[in-house]
Amino acid sequence: MATIAIRVKPGASRTAVGGSHPGPYGPAVVVAVGARPVEGQATEAALRALADAIGVRPSALRLKAGATSRDKLVELADPPDDLQGRVAELLAGRR
Repeated sequence: MATIAIRVKPGASRTAVGGSHPGPYGPAVVVAVGARPVEGQATEAALRALADAIGVRPSALRLKAGATSRDKLVELADPPDDLQGRVAELLAGRR
């Protein structure tokens, strides 16, 4: 198991994953999504975008904390060996 901190920006003009935000769970990957923060739509869109960005199945991700917050902690079952490198690239905005 691995955890990834994310900062969701709902209502964006386009979906984008990359950049860093100092959040309550440490440096968080910024995930901008077009979905609105209604009934978990932005959270679901953010999880799908994050899964695509790090190259895992969306079903491998699970929300661990932050259901009603922009700052979320995501749990990844069976992470790839190079997960830290992939997340570091996203935090640096290079993906």
